Amino acid sequence: MVHAYYSAIVEREARKPLAEQFEHGADVGIRGRGATPEEAFAGAAAALSWLWASDPSSILPEVEAGVTCEAADLERLLVAFLDELIYLFALRRFLFAHLDVRIEAPPGAPLRLAAKGAGESYDRARHESTVEPKGATLTALRVARESDGWVAQCVVDV
Repeated sequence: MVHAYYSAIVEREARKPLAEQFEHGADVGIRGRGATPEEAFAGAAAALSWLWASDPSSILPEVEAGVTCEAADLERLLVAFLDELIYLFALRRFLFAHLDVRIEAPPGAPLRLAAKGAGESYDRARHESTVEPKGATLTALRVARESDGWVAQCVVDV
């Protein structure tokens, strides 16, 4: 069953969503799109954040924060990144209003992601939470270049 919060999207000029959620059994699929892998990862992070705050405009950019992670390839890097965001929420109840994602590929080393942004602590009175994400999974995991840009997606266990 698809709930109303699944239809929330942020659109760019081409009218294709930068971030969206898709139904996947009892869990939730999240998808980000962008001109670069970094933009697609930021879109996936936005789709994840809608699980904690169904109205993205309710998250205020009050405090700067960031996350870092490493992985052998882009797919595993997406899972590691989303898991870092889930951990940050579980530990500090922190929500990002926006994120700037950078991915580096040092020779002979794992891919490195550094994301910085601003956000605030979860406020039950202002942030309508839909479900609590437990972790990113390898189900429907895909990071790839498409004809109109990049897509980064996976299913999140809720």
